[in-house]
Amino acid sequence: MLDELKTFIKCCECGNFSAAGKALVLSPSSVSRQIDNLEAKLQTKLFRRTTRQLILSDEGHFLLKRAEDILALVDDAIASLRQQHSEPEGRLRISVFDSYGRLRIAPLLPQFLALYPKVSIDIELENQIVDLYRDAVDIAIRIGPPEDSRLKAKKLTDGRTLLCASPDYVQRFGSPQTPDELAQHNCLLISRGRRQAWWHFRKGQEYRRVQVQGSIRSAGGTPLLECALQGAGVTLLTQWSMQPYIDEGRLLQLLPQWDASLYAEKSAEIYAVYIDNHYMRPAIRAFLDFLGAQIPQ
Repeated sequence: MLDELKTFIKCCECGNFSAAGKALVLSPSSVSRQIDNLEAKLQTKLFRRTTRQLILSDEGHFLLKRAEDILALVDDAIASLRQQHSEPEGRLRISVFDSYGRLRIAPLLPQFLALYPKVSIDIELENQIVDLYRDAVDIAIRIGPPEDSRLKAKKLTDGRTLLCASPDYVQRFGSPQTPDELAQHNCLLISRGRRQAWWHFRKGQEYRRVQVQGSIRSAGGTPLLECALQGAGVTLLTQWSMQPYIDEGRLLQLLPQWDASLYAEKSAEIYAVYIDNHYMRPAIRAFLDFLGAQIPQ
C-alpha cells in the first residue's frame, strides 16, 4: 500500500494521472490502476475525476495529510536504520560538570577515539546547566534526570555519596559518632546560594536531618575534595570522586553505617542527556553505548 500512497500523493501534487505518471515514470493506466486499487482497499472515492483534472473528495483530503505523515515516518525509520549501520563520524559536543568530567569522562576519551577515529570531540567542563538546543550540545552529563520533556536520558551511575575527612583532621578534631555531632564540625559544603545547608542520613527505618556549616563552600566538588585532603574539614561527596583517596588512605569514611546524602528526596544519579530526535547520529549512539559499557553502575 505504500507505493499506492506515494502515487496518490503525486496525483494530488500534479492534478492528473498523466503528469503524475511522468513524474513516477509510470504509464497513466498504471497510475489509474493504483488509485483504483487504493480506493477499493479503503472502500471510498478519493477523487472526483473530470476530463482535465482530479478533484479531491472530502475523504481524499482526510487521507492526504495522514498519508504524508505516514510516509515521513517511514522515511525517518529508513534513515535511522541506515545510520545505525554507518560508521560514526563527525564532531561530538559534550558538556559535563567539572569534577565528573575531569575524573571519569576525560580519561575515557582516548579509548573512545581509538575505536572511532572519524569522530572528534569538543568537551566543556562546566557546572552550569546548558541548553542543548541553544548551545548545540550533543550530550550533557548531569546530576538527576532532565526536567525538559523534549530530552531523553541514559542513567550512568547511581551517584552514592560518602562522608569523609582526612586522617589528620580526625586526629585533631575526632570522628563524629552520630550524624547530629556533625553540627560541631567544620563541614565543607556544596553551595546553594544563601540557603541553609542540610545533610541527610538513613539507617534502616531511622532518618536524621542535620544542619551543617563550615568555612568553605563551592558550586563544584573539586575544591571541596582538595580541601578535605588537606585536612580542612568534613565533606559529603560522591563515592566515585573519593573512593581512590579512601583506597590510598588519604581519606577516611565517617559514619559508614549510615547512608549519607545531600538531598532529602532528590536523586544524585548521573545521567547522559540528549535531544529526542526521530533518529540519532551514529556518533552520539556510539558514545552513549561506550559510556554504558565503561562506567560501573
